Amino acid sequence: MLRFAITLLAVITSSTCQKHGCLEGDTHKLKPGPEPKMQECTLYSKFSCCYADFTEQLAPSPVIKVGDSYWNRCGQLSKSCEDFTKKIECFYRCSPDAAYWTHPNDTAAIQAVPLCQSFCDDWYEACKDDSICVRNWLTDWEWDKNGENHCKDKCIPYHEMYANGTDMCQSMWGESFKVSESSCLCLQMNKKDSIAIKYILSKSSEESSSSSSSSSEEHACQNKLLKFEKLKQKEGEQSR
Repeated sequence: MLRFAITLLAVITSSTCQKHGCLEGDTHKLKPGPEPKMQECTLYSKFSCCYADFTEQLAPSPVIKVGDSYWNRCGQLSKSCEDFTKKIECFYRCSPDAAYWTHPNDTAAIQAVPLCQSFCDDWYEACKDDSICVRNWLTDWEWDKNGENHCKDKCIPYHEMYANGTDMCQSMWGESFKVSESSCLCLQMNKKDSIAIKYILSKSSEESSSSSSSSSEEHACQNKLLKFEKLKQKEGEQSR
């Protein structure tokens, strides 16, 4: 019985650490902490899962290469498209919240992170006239002996590769992201995410998710977000 209790405690502790820690990727820290000298991804600087020196790769514009992966195999990304691509890269590499969606079969990967429809639509709009040669950035490249990525097929515009923002968000990073049906219980890769995540986790913790509990979390999230926006608007007026 004691052995069972110890084993159960170990499982619970491991699960909790995984959710409140960092992913286990090659650039991730063992646990999140402050990184005040970050050049990019500053949204996560107070509690980051990446080291500040990693963000040096994302600081210049245009970004040429992150790790062994070139971003310019079909030409340089436009500034607007690059900005959205950076947001995704920063979330995966640096956000301590990414671990809430750790892939069940790969502790270095994420699965089904809920993105807002508006975020995906804006991302698609920003990139639709840029060019790309792979549908899935995680699996469709050809990798050489040095570990660097190359196109297998010709470059085509994003709007030919992906039908719309939903298609792009749910395809470009494999199963890493999904488009949420909610307009609030979803991520936008900005400061509002801290509000959304609180209610997303609250909703997920319900053992039986009824439509009423889901509606309640949605309503609470919307109210909190409205207060946040009003506060930011007031702060902006005072700073003028």
